[in-house]
Amino acid sequence: MEATNLSFAAMGMSLLGGLAIFLFGMEQLTDALKSVAGGSLKNLLSSVTRSRFRAVTAGALTTAIIQSSSVTTVLIVGFVSAGLMTLQQSVGVIMGASIGTTLTAQIVAFKVTQFALGAVAIGFLLRFAFSNERVRQYGLILLGLGLVFFGMNLMGDATRPLRSYEPFLDLMRTMSHPLLGIALGAAFTAVVQSSSATTGVIIVLASQGLIDLHAGIALAFGANIGTTVTALLASIGESRAGLRPALVHIIFNIAGVAIWIGFIGQLAQFVTWLSPAYPELAGIDRLAAETPRQIANAHTIFNVSNTLIFIWLSRPLAGFVTWLVPELPVVGPQLIEPKFLDDNLFETPSLALDRARLELEHLGSRVLAMQKKAPPAVLTGSHPELNDVEKMDDAVDTLERAIVDYLARLSRESLTDDETRLVRDYLSIASSYESIGDMIETNMVRAGHERLNRKVNISDATQQILKTFYDQVYEAVKTATEAVAGNDKALAERVIGMKSDLVVLARNADAHLALRLTADDPHRVSTYRVESALIENLRRVYYFAKRIAKDVARISVDPEDVDADLAPTTF
Repeated sequence: MEATNLSFAAMGMSLLGGLAIFLFGMEQLTDALKSVAGGSLKNLLSSVTRSRFRAVTAGALTTAIIQSSSVTTVLIVGFVSAGLMTLQQSVGVIMGASIGTTLTAQIVAFKVTQFALGAVAIGFLLRFAFSNERVRQYGLILLGLGLVFFGMNLMGDATRPLRSYEPFLDLMRTMSHPLLGIALGAAFTAVVQSSSATTGVIIVLASQGLIDLHAGIALAFGANIGTTVTALLASIGESRAGLRPALVHIIFNIAGVAIWIGFIGQLAQFVTWLSPAYPELAGIDRLAAETPRQIANAHTIFNVSNTLIFIWLSRPLAGFVTWLVPELPVVGPQLIEPKFLDDNLFETPSLALDRARLELEHLGSRVLAMQKKAPPAVLTGSHPELNDVEKMDDAVDTLERAIVDYLARLSRESLTDDETRLVRDYLSIASSYESIGDMIETNMVRAGHERLNRKVNISDATQQILKTFYDQVYEAVKTATEAVAGNDKALAERVIGMKSDLVVLARNADAHLALRLTADDPHRVSTYRVESALIENLRRVYYFAKRIAKDVARISVDPEDVDADLAPTTF
């Protein structure tokens, strides 16, 4: 009895150790793939607006890259919640994700475990012997893939003694009951948060002849249900729009299993005919040789067929989910809060950075709204109108703090050198926007209050000169914001090129004010102070617009790089 216990203890440690290495390898593989190909994910997902089949393709390719349909669905939850994708567009992506995840099963079904340690060695060499970041990421891909297969090898070796242990074989035979197999597969996937991991374990068991094809199919069906838990958890705290894609994922996966549960026998017969056979083997050896590929093929056929069935129902499915989760009526004033930042994207820094860029555009739109309302209030408005402009800076401060906090937390992730530089650039852009808001809130509004308190009237001629200068500065901030939105270097260069025109306008305004200073007016000095303060602050606003443009153009801006003619000064 003692020997048996020791044997089981050793077997359990080997099995759990192999599973740990397998899961760790999957994580490293996924991280490296996202680093190498993550930049293309946005382009893939943006193609869904064209057709439902493009949406399916985008979902399949995205999942093939990041090796997790759950993560793809989590991304979609965030996109829909942020208004970057409609629910109907998301349906095709979610269905495509189920196809993309079958790639893992097909890969692990190949018996290449004998190359595992070679892949680990080569991957390690590329990772630690080269300084080129892309080569290092390719090394991590190989290292992760090698660990996946090495973990499978350990699990296979650990479970091999069970091939002759009758009580365990009796237990595995009960897995042929569909409902039991589905329940076990769903539970295991919900715990490990990866249907790919579950599929890998299923194929390991099959490669030892411990489960038959019917049991493997049932367990794979269960994995499809269990994988919906990740997206459902990610939707907690999201808007009702963000909850809907998670429900689409649940309905699609459960409905697909419900359709096929009565046809497991027929599916098993078809993949047996389709897959390679080894008639020279017998018994458990033949089962071990044939079943892994059969399970992988069944998994692929199941998911592709479900997508071909349900893709034609994407509109009614989206309508049904919208009916289930309707929008709640808005009560009271809406709080200003970030629209695009999503913590779930930290695992894919390229996408998280893209969300930060979108939030910077959102911040820029708030600054532009404030900038548009400020001149009439400052030049001719009342105290309450000036107070309204001042309050608008609260939204700017709220969004700027959220962006800085988001980027600070993202910077703790494993980032490439380019991603680290992008974090730095985005922090600089956020700071520039916040500085523009503060100048309007503090200096320009203060000048407006001073105008009213000193009963100063600004002449029509001076207002026209100030308005011309202001319009050009506003255009600079607007163009800089468009450059941020589209990551457009040409627009950024246009903002930088506006300097010469603005220098001329500033000098003309200064000359006009100097001339007006000689006018016979008892309030002339007070008027001059208000008018010159406005011009100086417009200079400062352009300085920060130009700094935003330089960040977009990836031009290094030295903190001491202050233009002689447009240098920000303090009062």
